[in-house]
Amino acid sequence: MRLATTLTRAQLGLKAPEVVVEAHVGGGLPQFTIIGLIETAVRESRDRVRAAISQSGLEFPDGRIIVNLAPADLPKGGSGFDLATAIAILAASGQVRPERLAGIEFHGELALSGALRRVPGLLPALMAARRSGRSAVVPAVAEREAALLGGAGIALADQLVDVVRYLNGGDELRAPVATPVAVSAHPMRTEDLADVRGQAQARHALEVAAAGGHHLLFTGPPGTGKTMLARRLPGLLPEMTESEALESAAVYSLAGGITDFRQRPFRSPHHTASTAAMVGGGGNPRPGEISMAHHGVLFLDELPEFSRPVLEALREPLGTGQVTIARALRTVEYPAAFQLVAAMNPCPCGFAGDQTEACRCTPEQVRRYQMKVSGPLLDRVDLVVSVSRTGLHDSLPGERSAATESSAAVRTRVVAAAVRQQQRAGVLNARLDAAGLRDHCQLSADGQALLEMAANRFALSARALDSARRVARTLADLSGAAFISRAHLAEALSLRADRGKGDGLIAG
Repeated sequence: MRLATTLTRAQLGLKAPEVVVEAHVGGGLPQFTIIGLIETAVRESRDRVRAAISQSGLEFPDGRIIVNLAPADLPKGGSGFDLATAIAILAASGQVRPERLAGIEFHGELALSGALRRVPGLLPALMAARRSGRSAVVPAVAEREAALLGGAGIALADQLVDVVRYLNGGDELRAPVATPVAVSAHPMRTEDLADVRGQAQARHALEVAAAGGHHLLFTGPPGTGKTMLARRLPGLLPEMTESEALESAAVYSLAGGITDFRQRPFRSPHHTASTAAMVGGGGNPRPGEISMAHHGVLFLDELPEFSRPVLEALREPLGTGQVTIARALRTVEYPAAFQLVAAMNPCPCGFAGDQTEACRCTPEQVRRYQMKVSGPLLDRVDLVVSVSRTGLHDSLPGERSAATESSAAVRTRVVAAAVRQQQRAGVLNARLDAAGLRDHCQLSADGQALLEMAANRFALSARALDSARRVARTLADLSGAAFISRAHLAEALSLRADRGKGDGLIAG
């Protein structure tokens, strides 16, 4: 046989388009060519494939070998085509039974010894193969990743020769062992809210943010616990569903590896991060921090220290839950449904409005510092909470009170509120669209009057008013109320327009 084809997948964001590997072995002087809009890593696979076949005790065919990766107009990068290329060449040279190739996809990089290595983006490729009704052969070192899909229709191999033996009717390849993940088997490895002393209002805001998926900003002097509070948010969040966990794992698969399944990601990039690092980028665009935080938390400490372009790039993903990265040869979309939590000082020295230490900044310095965070970005933040030094004394060290509850106790209320939201609307309150607001966030006459008064007094935008209604709905869910009361709306407005003690921050 002189022509053979195998199937594999390319990478295009979380999409994994099908690639047909066509291998032709003809006469003439020895030559090995790969075509099909390939990048450097694919071009280098010629040497990996040749060495792997020879080292596996198989015969690399003489003559002119042409491998075409179709479709030809789809950019192809990475080393994931190695295994499919090697099998196609072996089938074209009569060393593999071609009839066994139907309905099987091959994913993996080849070592020079013939061993199979894991490639990035394996999980999205396996998910696409399953949707197409095909089985797949993958490296055994990727068993943990493959097992997330249950293991059905997936075969594991350590060496190229093992795959050849299997295709020729020899030993069967083993399937990954699926290990169901129970809640008790995955304890939340997070810091405990009981470690935080005082700051009762900030703790309450953290609970509201966790229950409704709301974006949150802490502002206040240094040393008041802003970062400490933010880092305890993951321990309050409900566990991810299986579909959410698979989406998050697929993003991490593209980035190089899978983290703990069903644990919500917590990403905390340094303020020197570039726009490409935050939203994703590169010639073959990779996911950025906002996509790595999908279904989890993105924590931005020292918010004004981030560059203006980085912060402005967050505006669209905060509203849409996804990011589109356009390049000359491809455009990819990544999910970015993250929960933003940020912390900042009120001024460069950090003590504007503080009652215990005088601020050393001029009014103009304070204004310029706060202007680093634009109004449109603040308008997308649901909760703006001032954290003061006096709040540290809300409870004395060693006391156990409502102000020193553990994460487990608070998480019980958060989970109960989230369940109410999912049963009512199918999403958390922060993700309610216009129809959801109309159906589930109705206000009484006095509540509507309060909202209009707040809009005039604080110059709140239409987005800010909708945000206040969503937060009020979350407060009602936490209290077990069926309807939004005037008290819920008043508290939502106070949490959003908390000016603290002179910091001047109003979201909207």
